[in-house]
Amino acid sequence: MKWFRQVLAVTNMNLLSISQRFGSSLVVIIGIAGSVAVMVSLLAMASGLESTVKGTGEDDRAIILRSGSNSELSSVISIEEANVLSNAPGLRQFDEKPMISFEVYTVVDLMKKGAEDTSNLPLRGVDAMGFAIRPETKIIKGRNFEPGKAELIVGKGAYDQYQGVELGDEVVFRNSTWTIVGVFSSDGDIHESEIWGDVKVAQSAFQRGATTSNAIARLESTSSFDTFAIYAENDPRLEVKVENELDYYTNQASGVSGIINSFGYLVAVIMAIGSIFAALNSMYSAVSTRLVEIGTLRAVGFRGSSILAALMIESMILALSGGLLGATLAYLVFNGYTVSTLAGGTFSQTSFDFAVTGEIIIQGLILALIVGFLGGFLPALRAARQNITDALRAL
Repeated sequence: MKWFRQVLAVTNMNLLSISQRFGSSLVVIIGIAGSVAVMVSLLAMASGLESTVKGTGEDDRAIILRSGSNSELSSVISIEEANVLSNAPGLRQFDEKPMISFEVYTVVDLMKKGAEDTSNLPLRGVDAMGFAIRPETKIIKGRNFEPGKAELIVGKGAYDQYQGVELGDEVVFRNSTWTIVGVFSSDGDIHESEIWGDVKVAQSAFQRGATTSNAIARLESTSSFDTFAIYAENDPRLEVKVENELDYYTNQASGVSGIINSFGYLVAVIMAIGSIFAALNSMYSAVSTRLVEIGTLRAVGFRGSSILAALMIESMILALSGGLLGATLAYLVFNGYTVSTLAGGTFSQTSFDFAVTGEIIIQGLILALIVGFLGGFLPALRAARQNITDALRAL
């Protein structure tokens, strides 16, 4: 109990004297805040992208691609294969028709708002069954495209990011003119970064003949996946692979978000090293200006361990203050901020919102406390081991 009272007394004295060392203490706080803010913002970027992509799909839906293809962009399914797949077991029925949609997926160029160059944007050709399979897709502005017409609906994310996609605007792709007639939402998933049109018009405009890129199927239940996949992947008339839709988009997200995460940690560590030196300098300065106080405390019976603990508490409080400041700034500036980046395997832009989660903030605070510990330990240890006679000679 006596030791704790000593620690509290020295800690209180240290905190009250921070105002006398405001400049050096502020350097420590700002340095740590910068490290935490950078790490939190980059991790929030990765989290937002991962959440958007992983949030696409349902566990009772399957995506069918050409064997050997790793994305919709490189996949081709022939009309003969489409006929076989339409009769596969395990498919749910809708209006006495199998719930499978064969779609065209390609990339077009449009100008982003405020940009000088065009960026890639996914265009998906779908049919009425595609909307039945994805009931989360809803028109929020304008109307849906009419089958057989060169009309497009724009995902909410693409609508916010690109110019020239207002209702009534015309866009030209491969010498074909399309009219924007609506904006759709799909619960914030990756499809909101796409533009959709009629699949048959897309086949003609992009010279696909009777082929499509991929198929999306809704199954009778999650347990029907194996039945459908075994049939499709083992039928000699087919050269396709079947993936659970959730697994497919999770794999698409892992590469890009992993790179962003790694970069965020790397930059944070580099900045944290600088913050450690700032903390070391500040704490060494604090110890050197308080040698007499420390010597006096030791002379009247304060233990060296209590001096060490009190100085470490001071360092950790400064670090935690910087961590909270950095995390708060990152949250206020970036949480919900909409950006776009290249999606894995498609070379097209995916719009998403930064997501500053509680887990990310905790990681930022842990980084701050590590910096505070490393920056405060050596100066605190020096103070605890300071010879009482040498300290009092500073009088």
